[in-house]
Amino acid sequence: MPPAAPRPPAPADTLTPDRDITHGHFAPGDRIVVLKGIAGEELWGDAMTVVTPSWHTPTDEDGWRLRDPNGGQRTFVTAHPRYLVHLNRRCADCLIFLRALEKLVIRKANTDSAPVDCGWYTLSAIDHQLIHAADASGHK
Repeated sequence: MPPAAPRPPAPADTLTPDRDITHGHFAPGDRIVVLKGIAGEELWGDAMTVVTPSWHTPTDEDGWRLRDPNGGQRTFVTAHPRYLVHLNRRCADCLIFLRALEKLVIRKANTDSAPVDCGWYTLSAIDHQLIHAADASGHK
């Protein structure tokens, strides 16, 4: 059987690094999603719960400690608020951002229904800090 054709590169998320969202937009107990990729015609990500304020070392700004309900080695991570989208309430700011990101990346993606991790995020070795690819390369 011939090898599968290579997938085109995943589209870059150029919106999140410039998203203007304040620390106060989220609160302990909020259910959020960190958008990580594309599945067919939708974005997908990791659903978590906001736990407590925490300093986000990679961006040197206020962040949030998040709890992954699936547990594991990384039950708790720290993220900058611009990485988060509300799940537990219909939030105009989050919906506008979500729709803009969908418009930007889904039309550029050539995916089937299988989830594709676009590689927008990584975890640092320091206290499991979630870092957007643009922040990892020095963008603030």
